[in-house]
Amino acid sequence: MPPFPRGATSSSSSSASSLHHLHRLHLHLHGLLRSFATSAVGSVWSFGDNSNGAVGDLPPLVDAYEPLRVPSLPSSAIASLAAGHYHSLAVAADGHLWSWGRNAESQLGRPSLRETWSIPQRVVGLDNVKVRAAAASGVVSAAIGDDGSLWVWGRSKRGQLGLGREITEATKPCRVEALAGHDVVKVLMLFLEKKLLLFPMTTEKESLFTIPCLSSLNGIDQSLIRMGHAFALTKDGKLFGWGYSEDGRLGQMGQIFDTTSKHPPDLDKHRDKSKSMLEIVEELVAERIEREDNMPIIWEPSLIRELSDINVSDVSCGLDHSLVLCCDGTLLSCGDNTYGQLGRTTEGSKLLPVETNFNFKPLSVSAGLGHSLLLCKTESEHENKSNAVLSWGWNRSSQLGRQGQEGIPLSVEGLSGEDPIAVSAGRVHSIVLTSKGEVWVWGSGRNGRLGLGSSTDEAEPALLECLEGFQVLQAAAGFDHNLLLVAE
Repeated sequence: MPPFPRGATSSSSSSASSLHHLHRLHLHLHGLLRSFATSAVGSVWSFGDNSNGAVGDLPPLVDAYEPLRVPSLPSSAIASLAAGHYHSLAVAADGHLWSWGRNAESQLGRPSLRETWSIPQRVVGLDNVKVRAAAASGVVSAAIGDDGSLWVWGRSKRGQLGLGREITEATKPCRVEALAGHDVVKVLMLFLEKKLLLFPMTTEKESLFTIPCLSSLNGIDQSLIRMGHAFALTKDGKLFGWGYSEDGRLGQMGQIFDTTSKHPPDLDKHRDKSKSMLEIVEELVAERIEREDNMPIIWEPSLIRELSDINVSDVSCGLDHSLVLCCDGTLLSCGDNTYGQLGRTTEGSKLLPVETNFNFKPLSVSAGLGHSLLLCKTESEHENKSNAVLSWGWNRSSQLGRQGQEGIPLSVEGLSGEDPIAVSAGRVHSIVLTSKGEVWVWGSGRNGRLGLGSSTDEAEPALLECLEGFQVLQAAAGFDHNLLLVAE
């Protein structure tokens, strides 16, 4: 094998073969869109998991443990980025959109279907659209035109495209007609497809989806087989949602469509000792998918009813929870609260206020798989007014970056003295961009997703010192990889 670039390491050298095999079995959780707009342009750098080519231009199965520049893109002419689960999007200053990474569901927008493409290429089918922003999940990509139109492509049987019940695949960009007449400014997506992350709890500590006991079927949680949801925020502050709506993650609109079967699966018929645990679980998944006609799916963007008279300034969605920031500074959350990701003790999955300290004024939000980040301004009379980051929710890999109670928002003290201007939550890691153009990271270091040169977890914020001398304009966390927009 040829030598790797600085910061690049073979995946096979950093993980057990059995875990690597299981890693390839699932149709992936749809990645987390994170995009922070900037008027400047620069070059694209990336690091982290490259199993599907999302890092770009590295050999297969080679992860990047430190930031590396992505070639094959317009030099110093990228305006913004979007990191999906296992693919990446870059918006050029001329309005063209570039893509690379996983393509099994046509999410790259290329005429020829291939599992992965590590070399960036322009998305086909947007010739008459000047793209101003992009979004990426796992099986769907989206572009916002300069006229506020929303375009989507990819494949999904469960409403992720937002094109209607009869349209489950778009191999090239299609306009979302349900939002015609609305000026879309931001799109958020996170989806889980029909297969699972399967890891024994004892060997894969960071998996949110665990089989508690591999020797029996006891404890298999059918809520593992989740779908996804999406939001579109318009210029006038209206919020639209679509996709999988269980647990109230889409607010009241989603709850009225909740027709999920409450009957538990019949596990006895699967107790065939000749079958492996994987075979049994896949059978259960297949049965659940067959019942998808009864799932609480909203096939086209619909206005969130509780917010029809409220202007929204920001929104983010995790696996099964949502964060909505209103223009008056009120932060709302809805959905599942198993890991404290709603940031409140008030029971109920509907939209209710997050319990934040009155000394903090919320500015923007970012939801990871099961944790939440809030960028806010401090307003204490006894402190200099500056920005701070609050975190809460799931903390199994130290993705909260702090000690203390996990289910309520608390400040990430390790950023004291810094001036954060953007936050981005990955699956089990977190990234912050400061006003000095520096990047701070914490959480799981697996596959190099922290960019610190190792697989070591970081319980507190750590500075990406390898970027000294560079000014970062944007930081976008995908599922397990990251994108940076760096000024030239």
